[in-house]
Amino acid sequence: MAGLRDKLPLLLGAKTAKALATSLNIETVSDLLRHYPRRYAERGELTDIHGLELGEHATVLARIEKVSKRRMKARNGTILDMVITDGKRRLTCAFFNQAWREKDLVPGKTGLFAGKVSAFRDTLQLTNPEYELFEADRAEEAMDDFLAAIIPVYPAAQGMPTWSIAKCVRQVLDVLEVDDDPMPAELRRLHRLSDLDNALRGIHRPENWAHLEASKKRLKWDEAMAVQLIFAQRRHSAISRPAKANPHVGGGLLDAFDKRLPFDLTAGQRGIGDEIAADLASEHPMNRLLQGEVGSGKTVVALRAMLQVVDNGRQAAMLAPTEVLAAQHARSLREMLGDLGQAGELGAAENATRVTLLTGSMGAKERKKSLLEIVSGEAGIVVGTHALIQDHVEFADLGLAVVDEQHRFGVEQRDALRTRGSGDTSPHVLVMTATPIPRTVAMTVYGDLEVSALREMPVGRSPISTTVVPVAEKPAWFDRIWQRVREEVGKGHQAYVVCPRIGDEPPSDKSDKRPPLAVLDVAPELENGPLRGLKIGVLHGRMPPDDKDAVMRAFSAGNLDVLVATTVIEVGVNVPNATAMVIMDADRFGVSQLHQLRGRVGRGSVPGLCLLVTEALDGTATRERLAAVESTTDGFELSRLDLELRREGDILGAAQSGKRSTLKLLSLLRDEDVIAASRALAQELVTQDPDLTKYRGLAQMVADVVDVERAEYLEKS
Repeated sequence: MAGLRDKLPLLLGAKTAKALATSLNIETVSDLLRHYPRRYAERGELTDIHGLELGEHATVLARIEKVSKRRMKARNGTILDMVITDGKRRLTCAFFNQAWREKDLVPGKTGLFAGKVSAFRDTLQLTNPEYELFEADRAEEAMDDFLAAIIPVYPAAQGMPTWSIAKCVRQVLDVLEVDDDPMPAELRRLHRLSDLDNALRGIHRPENWAHLEASKKRLKWDEAMAVQLIFAQRRHSAISRPAKANPHVGGGLLDAFDKRLPFDLTAGQRGIGDEIAADLASEHPMNRLLQGEVGSGKTVVALRAMLQVVDNGRQAAMLAPTEVLAAQHARSLREMLGDLGQAGELGAAENATRVTLLTGSMGAKERKKSLLEIVSGEAGIVVGTHALIQDHVEFADLGLAVVDEQHRFGVEQRDALRTRGSGDTSPHVLVMTATPIPRTVAMTVYGDLEVSALREMPVGRSPISTTVVPVAEKPAWFDRIWQRVREEVGKGHQAYVVCPRIGDEPPSDKSDKRPPLAVLDVAPELENGPLRGLKIGVLHGRMPPDDKDAVMRAFSAGNLDVLVATTVIEVGVNVPNATAMVIMDADRFGVSQLHQLRGRVGRGSVPGLCLLVTEALDGTATRERLAAVESTTDGFELSRLDLELRREGDILGAAQSGKRSTLKLLSLLRDEDVIAASRALAQELVTQDPDLTKYRGLAQMVADVVDVERAEYLEKS
């Protein structure tokens, strides 16, 4: 018999076990049985070919429509061309020097075809695909998984197709013995969940659709409970340290700032401001996520919160992910405050505070001055990168930390913030993100934070039109891109050109796709070609801080016409005169990132233009993503589309960390009831038993499903 922690070589043989470990990072029985089918096919029901992704390893259940053989022109050999269909769309397959397969591949036959999706003459195809044909006269024991009514289709890899994985699963299930179920029997009865043994068998070899759904329900609960127990324990730990109360102080800096505002706050800004003000007045540490569109006015909300803390004689810190953004925030806060932020300077208001910038690359003299202002309490508001929370930076009395773009910070840095208060207190924490996410996702990914969303846009924001430019299909459009840029510059405006890569590093994409376009390659090509005569600047993350700041200042002042940059401009950069953005290789960016980038234009009185340049082919999932960005400027709607179009587990770090995804079955959008119920249950259990000493199975499940690295990623996302 085999247990979940057993290694696979003794069960499957060294060769097969090595192939699973190498191609899919599967090493134990648990790894294999939690490598769930990606989808299920029903005999006679063909796979929808629409939406296949260039570069992915796909498995389709399809019917052979046509087979033909031709000779290679360049060298002596043959190509066997095959067309398979799902009844609506076709997919070509090419076999090189394998003419002997013609006797098997007979038009009309149905089977599973697996391989890497590539492109030939702007058409998707599989090259030398592996296949498993369904034949009536085959021995029943040869492929019983695929002769069943419900056919599991697994995430596969080269040399390890779905039918080989199914065979391995069948061998393991035949000897599997699940000793202890981590989910207590009373909880299973309460929520009508099947036991783990039955669920694992049902997810891989369901007797019927009802059996499959019951199995999925149980395994989704495992994932939801593991994540929510982690967060319940973190929330419990966070509230064990109190915070200092910072009530509203009448006649203070906040009131003076509000009187000077040249615009009316939106209803959302006022409502969320009231929530934050109440949090700050409490001795319970605030942990709130403020999310909203690019330009929705989050900075004003954050500044008002900081002023409330400063009015109580304490300090507020704003953490930014990059030095460019930190410097931008410091300038922006000083401009908004005017003489209210000029303490110690000529002409300062009577009750003014000081805004101090601290970054890791400052010169020694400037850095020493900033550190003294922070430790003495002269600086009421401190702006900087993660350098702010290093051990040698001492605050006089830190009352509030505002973290901009939470996903750029690690869990250790977040935890370090909680220890930066004075005495045994924690500072209040306000996290801001310009990447809108649905509330259910926020409840999962930011499980220890209260969530506030700014949905209104302030009056005066200009519309942004977005167009996908498919240069593979319409190469003539490429020249028109640069004509449009020249037209905008001719009207006295400016433009961004964004590239995925800097250009002085080896490309990270190891696939056979061409490397992403790079700033250091594109800028000179534009300068000597279609944008000759325009003033072009370059900006990327590896430039010296002074150089980055100089470029941004020049662009902001209108001394540059075009800025060729990486995503270093993604957040915080505010140049109202920039009206056009060209995003090269737009398919290399995520939906939310594209939405953030285009938020850099349309910030003044003139409408913005965003061009998404791509070689992705029509009908692929990539083009669907780009079409979604083209169709709406509602970031909350886009975030839902983003989740629907990609594997949701990526949110919890599978792609980024190189690990298997934590969430394999749980849908953050479709399983709201499971997430909500597990959250309430996890909170109840942890309140009664913080270390889960009475529930050792659940404690182990947390460790199995959400290991330490993945748990940390939950707070980075």
